[in-house]
Amino acid sequence: MGRRQRGAVEPKFRLWITPAAWAELKSLPGNVRHRIKRALDSLAQEPRPDRSMSLDFPEMAGDLRRLRIEDWRIIYAVSDPDRTVDVLGVRRRPPYRYEDLAKLIARLSP
Repeated sequence: MGRRQRGAVEPKFRLWITPAAWAELKSLPGNVRHRIKRALDSLAQEPRPDRSMSLDFPEMAGDLRRLRIEDWRIIYAVSDPDRTVDVLGVRRRPPYRYEDLAKLIARLSP
């Protein structure tokens, strides 16, 4: 069992990154990857920060959101009953226009 750092706060939500999103994250330039990882860690504490926006996708049961980090967007879903944040993708915008939301959401289904 790992040690907790003194003063470390237990996350309120469990963060899960889809394998495809993990591959996207690993392919980012180092400085961007570092900023995205810090943002992901913060989502475990506060999944709906002020700078995030809800995405309108009626077929989704949970709360689908995006978080902007400069030219990059983190696409994720929040499930309050399960206390999870599922990271679906990391995209550069422009040119990304959220056209693959249905495909990203399908990755959540077993």
